Formats: sequence, structure tokens, C-alpha cells
Amino acid sequence: MPNTNPSVFRVFLPFAFGYFLSYLFRVVNAVIAPDLVADLNINPSQLGLLTSTYFIAFASSQLPLGILLDRFGPRIVESFLLIFAGIGAFIFAKSQTLTGVIIGRAFIGFGVSACLMAAFKSYVIWFPEKLWPRINGFQMAAGGLGALTATTPVEWLLRVTDWRGLFLLLAILSFCSALGVFLVVPEKKSKKNMDSFSSQIKGIKQVFKSQNFWRIAPLTTMTQASFVALQGLWAGPWLRDIAGYQRSEIAIVLSWAAIAMISGFICLGFIAEKLAQKGISIFHTAVAGMSIFMCIQVFISFQIQIAPTFLWILFSFFGTSGILSYSALSSSFPKALSGRVTTSINLLVFIAAFILQWAVGAVINLWEVSATGNYHPSGYQAGFLAILGLQVIGLAWCLFPGIKKEK
Repeated sequence: MPNTNPSVFRVFLPFAFGYFLSYLFRVVNAVIAPDLVADLNINPSQLGLLTSTYFIAFASSQLPLGILLDRFGPRIVESFLLIFAGIGAFIFAKSQTLTGVIIGRAFIGFGVSACLMAAFKSYVIWFPEKLWPRINGFQMAAGGLGALTATTPVEWLLRVTDWRGLFLLLAILSFCSALGVFLVVPEKKSKKNMDSFSSQIKGIKQVFKSQNFWRIAPLTTMTQASFVALQGLWAGPWLRDIAGYQRSEIAIVLSWAAIAMISGFICLGFIAEKLAQKGISIFHTAVAGMSIFMCIQVFISFQIQIAPTFLWILFSFFGTSGILSYSALSSSFPKALSGRVTTSINLLVFIAAFILQWAVGAVINLWEVSATGNYHPSGYQAGFLAILGLQVIGLAWCLFPGIKKEK
């Protein structure tokens, strides 16, 4: 942590736990997917739709969330929304139909929609700008712990209960997190932004009219959306059908991948901070990391014979590089707009994640499912290459001409 002031822990720990839950909700379906398919009798496309509903519900709240964070502050907004996450987890646990679990998943996505952005807003308020990449890295690492918990620990828990019992536990934890944020987090120091609604809408327009924003937004959107879409669902089935791993082995690989993600968030945050001190901007560090991330996906997409565990560790480590662009964007706008800046890019990321996670399932569904329930390797290759192509287009847009410098 940046310092030992007790207020740092009062700010960081409640938001970190909320994001821990958010990420656990996001990726847990990669482990419980076989149970959902068996219990609900759904195909790959329906599985992709069910899981990706989290993202579209998440995305739908981002622009109003930015206004609310800038107007009322992160404490009130996040504690209120986490109540919906608990309700959604309860609905998910009790539903017997695909429609029911989709509704529950949507409530969850809406409920955790502030967990990262509220934290980022709070850190802009409480910490100096030079520490934003580091503290944001620690926040993302908390999400990585959630992803880690969603692997082997969930596999162990499923030996004593089923996925429904798991989601009842998550409902209780969500309500506890809401209470913790409300009671522990101090009120923000700065005066609340009580600008008129119309002026706050103008702030959103200011963000979306910025050439700086649109220079990196397509690349960040495609890489982050691909990262969460694959890690949150399709990594598990890929390891089963392409690598030939059993469920316990898949959980172990995903555990290592989650550890790599935690390391990536922390290490890349420190690296970006140190490079910035030497004159290399956070923007350039982010682009370099996202480029490496795309190279790793080439090996996964073409199913090249390299140890799957090693590939997914690299995928998860460098998949975190896109978050650096959030800090780069925040530093190029006034602090009063910081909530709207981060939620604007998050809006694009999670709309894309919804589309990509569902689309990969739809592509896989074009090939016949085997008698044992395995999906065809060609389906994975086609789906993974399609989203890799979108990332390459985003990189070309970022690096090459046609973009005028902001005046």
C-alpha cells in the first residue's frame, strides 16, 4: 500500500472486498459451466448468453454511474448497488429455468457495476496522481483474488454443496459487503459535485468528443473485452476440449492463471509508475502490454502445442495491461470528470464483452457437439481468431494515422 495511514485501509479494504466479489461473480461460470449445462439443459450459445448477461447489465449502468459517482461519491453509490448483487445471487440460486438465471445474472451485473469505478473514483479523491497506477493495481489484484477463489476453492466447495448453495453464500457476502462499504468507508474529502444534470451530461459529451479518448478506447475496449470474455467463461471449456483436462485439472490451471492476473495487476502498475518517472508514459506502457497480450492469443487460437498452463498464465498476466489505460485517460481530464472518464471506457468494454462472450458461444455452436458434450476445436479457433482480429484493428487505429492530436 502507498502509506500506513489508517484512512488508507478504511478506503481500500472495503472497496477491495467488493471488487473481489465482483470478479468472483464474473468468472465463476468457467468452473460451474458443466453443472449449468446439465441442470438447465442449455447449448453453447445459451451458455454464452447466460454468462454474458452480466456484462450487458454492467454496461447499461456505466454512464449514469459516472454521474452518480461524481455527484454523490463512491461510498453511497456502491453500498446501495451491492444490495442488488445480493438479490441477484439469491434469484440465480433459486431459479429453475434459463430465464430465471438470466434475470439473476443481470441483477448481479447491475449490482457490482460500481465495484471498480467507485474504487477508482475514491482513489482519485484520496491519493496523489503519481500513485494512481499502483493503487489501481492493488485494487485489480483484489479482483484477481476473486478470480482465484472462483477456481480451486469453488471446486472444493462444490464437493460439499452444489452451484445453488454456492450462490446463496455469495448472496450473503454481497449484503455484508454493502454494509461494510457504508459503515467503514469515510465520506470523501472533496465537496460533492452538485452541478446541474445538464452540465454533468455535458461532461460525458466532453469525454466522448476527446480525440485522446478515442485514440486508445478501441484498443482498450477490444483487449479488455476479449480478456474478460475468454477468462470468464471459455477458458474452462477450452482446457477441457482442446487440452483434454479434467475438471479438477482445469480448476488448477485457472488458479495459476488467476495468480498470474494478480501478479500482472501489481507488477505492471509498479512498472508503469517507474517507467513514467523515466519519461515513458503510462499510455505507451499500456499499448506495449496489450500488444504482447495479442501475441499470446495467436498461440492459443491456433492451438499450438505449448503447455496450456503456461499459455493461460501469460494470457492472464498480460491481459491486465489494458487497465493501465484507465490511469492514462484519467490523468488527461480534470478530476471532476474522473468518474465519467472511467465509466465511459468501462461502458464500451462491457458492451463489447457481452457481445464477444455470447458470439464465441454462437460460433462454437456452428459445429456439432460430440456425444460426450465436448465442443469442436474448429469452433474455438474460429471464435478466438475473430476476436483477435478485432484487437489487431484496435491496435492499428491507436498506432497509425488518421488521428489528429488534441488541440
